[in-house]
Amino acid sequence: MNGVDPHWVWLGLGLALAAAEIAVPGFFLIWLAGAALLTGVATWVLPIGFGPQVVLFAMLAMALILIARRIVAKGAVTSADPLMNDRGGRLVGEVVEVTQAIVAGMGRVRQGDGEWLVRGPDAPVGARMKVVGHDGAVLVVEPAG
Repeated sequence: MNGVDPHWVWLGLGLALAAAEIAVPGFFLIWLAGAALLTGVATWVLPIGFGPQVVLFAMLAMALILIARRIVAKGAVTSADPLMNDRGGRLVGEVVEVTQAIVAGMGRVRQGDGEWLVRGPDAPVGARMKVVGHDGAVLVVEPAG
């Protein structure tokens, strides 16, 4: 490979793919990075030509991707915070204060430093309501007993 040891090319490719996975997370490039790193190690240890290196990389990439898909399909990877991207879901159970009277089932409440649209039974400004669910960006509330 023009004066550069092939294992350095594979190891460099593996590190570049790992860095790309960090920069643009998608849980896919990391397996290609692993395949490239393993190919680099194999090329370092074994004197194999460029063609077999590419075949080894392709086989390792497919194997790692299939193994990862099985692991993910079994649910072995669980989120530490399953509601991380579900802002409405995080509010279920919270008590909020009505800031715009709930009339005909619609109004606004304050939660923290923000206001949310709500759907629920009619309530005057200042009433305390409990969040029992959400429908997109609209919270579903009921009186906070």
